Amino acid sequence: MARRTTTPPPDEDFEERIVDIDVSAEMRTSFLEYAYSVIYQRALPDARDGLKPVQRRILYSMSEMGLRPDRGHVKSSRVVGDVMGKLHPHGDTAIYDALVRCAQPFSMRIPLVDGHGNFGSPDDLPAAMRYTEARLAPAAMLMVQSIDEDTVDFKPNYDGQETEPTVLPSAFPNLLVNGTTGIAVGMATNMAPHNLVEVIAAARHLIKKPDATLDELMKYVPGPDLPTGGSIIGLQGIRDAYESGRGTFRMRAKCAVEQITPRRRGIVVTELPFNVGPERVIAKIKELVNAKKLLGIADLKDLTDRHKGLRLVIEIKNGFIPEAVLEELYRLTPMEETFGINNVALVDGEPRTLGLRELLSVYVDHRIEVVRRRSEYRRRKREERLHLVDGLIVALLNIDEVIQVIRSSDDSAQARTRLMEVFELSEIQAAYILDTPLRRLTRFDKLELDREKETLSREIAELTEILSSDTRLRQVVSGELADVAKQYGTPRRTVLLEASGVTRSAAVTLEVPDDPCLVLLSSTGLLARTTDDSPLAGGAERAAHDVLISAVRSSVRGDVGVVTSQGRMIRVNVVDLPTLPPSANPPSLSGGHPIAEYVSLEPGEVVVGLGSCDPSGPGLALGTAQGVVKRVVPDYPANRDDFEVIGLKEGDTVVGAVELESEEHDLVFITSDAQLLRFPASAVRPQGRPAGGMAGIRLDDGAGVIWFGAVDPSRPSQVVTIAGSSTALPGTQVGGGKVSDYAEFPPKGRATGGVRAQRFLKGEDVLLLAWAGPGPAKAVSAVGKPVPLPDEVSRRDGSGLRLTHTIAAVGGSLRAGSEEAPAEGSPASEAPQPS
Repeated sequence: MARRTTTPPPDEDFEERIVDIDVSAEMRTSFLEYAYSVIYQRALPDARDGLKPVQRRILYSMSEMGLRPDRGHVKSSRVVGDVMGKLHPHGDTAIYDALVRCAQPFSMRIPLVDGHGNFGSPDDLPAAMRYTEARLAPAAMLMVQSIDEDTVDFKPNYDGQETEPTVLPSAFPNLLVNGTTGIAVGMATNMAPHNLVEVIAAARHLIKKPDATLDELMKYVPGPDLPTGGSIIGLQGIRDAYESGRGTFRMRAKCAVEQITPRRRGIVVTELPFNVGPERVIAKIKELVNAKKLLGIADLKDLTDRHKGLRLVIEIKNGFIPEAVLEELYRLTPMEETFGINNVALVDGEPRTLGLRELLSVYVDHRIEVVRRRSEYRRRKREERLHLVDGLIVALLNIDEVIQVIRSSDDSAQARTRLMEVFELSEIQAAYILDTPLRRLTRFDKLELDREKETLSREIAELTEILSSDTRLRQVVSGELADVAKQYGTPRRTVLLEASGVTRSAAVTLEVPDDPCLVLLSSTGLLARTTDDSPLAGGAERAAHDVLISAVRSSVRGDVGVVTSQGRMIRVNVVDLPTLPPSANPPSLSGGHPIAEYVSLEPGEVVVGLGSCDPSGPGLALGTAQGVVKRVVPDYPANRDDFEVIGLKEGDTVVGAVELESEEHDLVFITSDAQLLRFPASAVRPQGRPAGGMAGIRLDDGAGVIWFGAVDPSRPSQVVTIAGSSTALPGTQVGGGKVSDYAEFPPKGRATGGVRAQRFLKGEDVLLLAWAGPGPAKAVSAVGKPVPLPDEVSRRDGSGLRLTHTIAAVGGSLRAGSEEAPAEGSPASEAPQPS
């Protein structure tokens, strides 16, 4: 196939000329020229300085413009214009994009441009070049260091009016340290950043031992060090890349499972994989949550700022395992990404795929050549200066004759010739003497010239030693690299980890198992759950803090009800409660959370106990201050979290609530006038939630119920009563206490008056606090510290003994291996209640 081309004639008198061209040959030639231009002039870096042509031209132009780190910033558009007008005629967009990347700390391990303004983020583009400013970063000065000392070759620019370096001196291994990426025609490069200190250490080892193996070098460079930190999972791919130039590895975000709120745990992300921004992660998580492909996410917040850096907080729903959700995030979101290493760079003008050893060898050879050329240049300049100094010294020693020769000469040319003949000087020395002002020919200048000659001679000798010894030359290169590492080195940011196992992907593993547990309420208003009953065995006498006033069996994914003095039951999710360590011995609820974090109470309303939401049990038993008892039918509404469980009369309040384990248990009332009544729970007919209950105990005038609970009559139990004066301020009097055997109190019928539990002494007219349950009983103060109780007495109606400290609450214990819940009940009104 051919194309006919019309060539316009230079004159209208000539006929038009048509040239036939083979289209396939034309396309082949044009494509090869285009591919060559892209490969060598745009996409691939030089293995020596690690820069693409546009990056090299930017750094060189900024250096020529004097934009050093100690100077002020200038508009980025000024830099782009200078580069495009002199060296890189491929458009301002490509130049500014390269300039921006050199200034981004999340793209470059050691930025080469110090940017001022909005230079973008992993998710957002930078501001336009007219809004940003730039200058060279301190590390960039290492790239152009000694460029004016004939260390590299120069070539003409695109129009032949300027010159540009073919490569920069590059005082550190920029290609390995900062990495690069580029897509050419038929090939591409993708190189990961590394740690400066590690790369220089490997380069120095290679300088010392040119035949070093890959294993030796990997002792210094174990893997990439990404600007954004994170973790690298799996090191075999890195080994492959260092050996052959190609390999892959997985990058993971740095995450930690933390307690976000008192009721919820979450995942905090502080570092993301390389080239992954937080907005991309957030968008992907929202997409997966909306599509119901990712479960367990309650909320997602981006708390990133300039001071704390990246901080993504992912709240996990209660009932889900944060660690399992994190594995799903790694699997489904950009929080885990794959990086494919493809070390393609130009070596002697040819694209080559290089391993770690080859990359270091190319750089070391380049740096040795730069130092050699620099040493030759410096020695040549010092020799030229020494030659002039020798001529000046001759002129100073013969100053009178020199002046006479010059004065007697007809012109400067004759004076130069006569000086050369009379004093055996070179033409350069003679010309320099003629150009030297007379003020430089003093005796003091003679001393300065002698010192300068000595310095020049010593420096020439040192440079000659470097140039004449390959070992010395390598030592100089190694020492300079060590200085760079010391000045610009930073600690490693990326953690290297061996390959992890297969991540969990089954959705069922995300949820917390619905294991049986025990929900506990302490006298100081702390709520917690435990999955192991055995540590609580004998807990009453050994507990280090607080006492239990209520305990309900449930399951981790179930609900329990908090019963208040106003007859309300508030539903609480068990999974929200903190878990006590199974090995806690002695047990302690100090790890629990205040009940106020789970329920909202009205003024004057207090929590009196816990109840189960399981409809299969005997149900909840309530006792009020006016002596009413009620067993509630457990038909609680499933769609409400707050509902009434008893219809209270005006002025009445609930003083005790207990979840019955069996109808054979006793319901126990203890009144303020020291009367105790016990009767079987079977004597009370269950009623619906709106019912007001039935008569439980007959009260004398002025008396009221201070404690209500349930006791298993088949277990050894105790009754604790503390008497005092009704006129004293609550919590201020110690009172007299008595501990009695529960079996000493005879059972009676419901709605009777009970029997006396303690005889009042002088100054005592009321019970301050009472409790009944499985012993041995334990008492605590208002802050939860243990308070000793008197020994048990045999007489149920005996008097109490004077106590040593004020008691706020009394509790009992659980027995090891028992299938029954502990005795539960309400603390006295003086005991501290959650607000």
